[in-house]
Parts: sequence; C-alpha cells; structure tokens
Amino acid sequence: MKKIGVIVGSLREGSLNRKLAEAVAGIGTDLMAFSPIEIGALPHYNDDLWSDPPADVTAFKAEIDAVDGFLFVVPEYNRNIPGFVANALDWGSRPWGKSTWVGKPAAVMSASPGAISGAVAAQHMRMRGVALGMHVMGYPEVYMRTDGEFFSETGEIAKEDTQKFLRDWAESFAAFAEKF
Repeated sequence: MKKIGVIVGSLREGSLNRKLAEAVAGIGTDLMAFSPIEIGALPHYNDDLWSDPPADVTAFKAEIDAVDGFLFVVPEYNRNIPGFVANALDWGSRPWGKSTWVGKPAAVMSASPGAISGAVAAQHMRMRGVALGMHVMGYPEVYMRTDGEFFSETGEIAKEDTQKFLRDWAESFAAFAEKF
C-alpha cells in the first residue's frame, strides 16, 4: 500500500479543500495510507537559508521524503494556486539536485463553491508538478462544486453518487501510483 502525502492548499479553518481531503482519505483508506503534510509554517523561500535551514524546512523535507506520492487539494486564488503552495513546492525542489518531488506520483483536486470549482488552479498545479518531475495523474479529474449540502454535519460527503465518484477516483489514483 502506497503512503500518500496530502498537501492542502488552504490555511483557513473550515476549509472546503481540507474537508474534501479528509473525506477522500476516509473513502480510500483501504487503498492508500494518507498522511497529512502541513505547509503553513514554512518561511518564505530564500536560497540563503540553506546554509542553516530552518527546522520547519528540514521537517517538511523529511515528511515529503517519507511518502511514496502526493495528493494536492488546492483552492483557486486569482485563477492560480495559493502562494504558500508555490512556496512549499520551491522548498521541496531545493537545494539544486536534491528535489524530493522527482519521480513520485501525484494527483490534484480542488473544491470551491464557484461555478468552475477550482479547475484553473488544478491545471496550474498539474503543470507545476510535471515541471518538478512528478508523475501527475491527468484523468480522472476532480473539481468539486461544494454548495451548502455537499458535506454532512460530520464532514463526510453527503451525496451517495459523489461518494461513488470519489471512490472510483481513489481506485484510479491507487492504480496509477502503483506504477511508480
């Protein structure tokens, strides 16, 4: 069973993307071992800091080294991924020649109450993942339009057809990740 690091691109309490990540982890727990990786405490990327890397950076690098692949669950900010997600990608890709992303499988999903449900941010995340050497799953895609009835009071996916869709996605990602 692959260990998948889950990186959520929202720091907000009650984040729809965090709820989606947790729900998907629950739906696919028998397929992959999901491990949350927090990125909010990382300092702004500064190449000068590699001479004495901050503890948050070395802990983050160790966490991403310890997993077999990644699930990025990102909201859309101004038609792109949040800046602190890009910051985490930069920390993980350095120092030069020591990227921890290379060769690992990854998947991207997004949740939003908006009509396009984060599709543009997810596309940007896919492009960045490929540029960093990850094997990014292109299909099936997950852009969830989350209205007030999307999650139950306990945080689970409320609709049975959506649960099935996400279970099918989890099976696809597990099969994809096994190839690497």
